[in-house]
Formats: sequence, C-alpha cells, structure tokens
Amino acid sequence: MSYKFPNYLKYADTHEYVKEENGLFKIGVSEFAIDQLGDIVFVELVEKGTFLQKGETFGTIESVKAVEEVYLPFAGEVISVNEGVIDNPEILQNDPISDGWLLIIKSESNVLLDELMNSDEYKSKVVPN
Repeated sequence: MSYKFPNYLKYADTHEYVKEENGLFKIGVSEFAIDQLGDIVFVELVEKGTFLQKGETFGTIESVKAVEEVYLPFAGEVISVNEGVIDNPEILQNDPISDGWLLIIKSESNVLLDELMNSDEYKSKVVPN
C-alpha cells in the first residue's frame, strides 16, 4: 500500500499526527498505523473539556486485530471530539487524515511541534526503504 505523509502534518513516535489550524491542534492517527490495525470496529475518546498532560491517553481504537491506546503529544484541553468517528469507525479507516481526525486541542503551553517528526522523518521510520 502507498501511504500518504502530508508535509503539513507532524508525527509522534506513537503514530499520532498533529495539524496546526488557527492556533488549535487537530490530532489523529497516521494512515500507516490505521492500516496496521486492520478493520476498525470501535473508537472511544475522552470528552470535550478534558485537560490532558503530554503522553496521557485520550482514547482507544479497537480493531479485529488489537486494541490500541492513543496518546496526546503535548498538554492541552480537548475543545472538540470527532463524534462521527465514534459513531462510524469506518471513517477513521477510510480517511484518517481529512475526515478521520480524533480531537481538536487548545494548548496553553508552548507547544513544541519541532519535537515531533516531519513527514519525511516519520516515513523513513515506518516504511522500510
């Protein structure tokens, strides 16, 4: 499979991506990681208004193969949860980047996106040459 690694995303070691939009941060899971999970059957996410520290889990993604926790790459408050993905996990599987985002975070801390991998760094980590 040919995965997309858009240049406008930053990636965590745990396969979450971050997209900055108007001072807010959209969080999701990379195409590569979603493909590795296989058929997704259930998504559970924290509630809007939850404040999380860096590295805390913000939900679980359950597939026919495994149950994986997803982690926040920096501290922040959940200001939006993608209810569509909870109601229809296929959205996450079919389009994890555009429609399959998971959370939108507002971060008061100095978010260091530079600590995350760019698309080339992430691609070289997950896709063998």
